[in-house]
Amino acid sequence: MLITFTSKAASEVLMYKEHAKRILDLLHKDVDRGVITAAEAPHALQVLEKEIDESRQHSVSEDVERDVHAHHNEAGDDTDHEEIQVVSFSTRAYPLVEMLRAAKAGGHDVVWGV
Repeated sequence: MLITFTSKAASEVLMYKEHAKRILDLLHKDVDRGVITAAEAPHALQVLEKEIDESRQHSVSEDVERDVHAHHNEAGDDTDHEEIQVVSFSTRAYPLVEMLRAAKAGGHDVVWGV
């Protein structure tokens, strides 16, 4: 399921619900419907930027590596699979962070699910 974030400050941002949930949980917001007011935007940006910085300090998790290696044979000569390509938290959050920056600058809210 997709979530559409809207604001008068920027173009719509579409995100899978499962990815938006992590971001909105950090902000203590409901994933189904909500608002980040212009007054809340600075704090929301601070929280997300801190999480982005922390996520950049950690490499691919062991769980992801284990899942990928489970699809390769034990001898390690299975060449039918591509290398691990992880979409980082910062990459997923970037469009919403940019929307929040524009909303903060313009004094607009960010809403979803309405």
